Amino acid sequence: MKKRHQRLFLVLGVVAGVSVATALVLNAFRDNMTFFITPSEVMAKSDMPERHFRIGGLVEDGSVERDSASTQVRFHVTDTEASVPVDFEGILPDLFREGQGVVVEGRITSDGVFKADNVMARHDEDYMPAEAQEALDRVEHSFDEAGDY
Repeated sequence: MKKRHQRLFLVLGVVAGVSVATALVLNAFRDNMTFFITPSEVMAKSDMPERHFRIGGLVEDGSVERDSASTQVRFHVTDTEASVPVDFEGILPDLFREGQGVVVEGRITSDGVFKADNVMARHDEDYMPAEAQEALDRVEHSFDEAGDY
């Protein structure tokens, strides 16, 4: 009987250890995941979580404002349906310009401004992140169905 109890405790200990390890790994993945959201999805959600995520779309024409005394830049990212204001402190990629595709990483503040940690511009005329292209295609498809142009 004593050996049976020892074996039971050993099995329970292994199961508990594996469970704890699995929980720690899943928690680490959740903390390091960066979700991609379109500007329309950001505007549709009234309460955005304090999570790190990406917004992708086009730099809205006429929206880029640079602070001459620092590297502070403010611009809007749009998917042609909605627009999100973005604040970024740092050096922008060489290919960053109005009307071009961009993906920004960061967090949304309580006043609705996206505080970017990283700005990524497309690297050539044909490149756009797959998620951003799908979002633009969905918006274009919804306009086609509605008959609005």
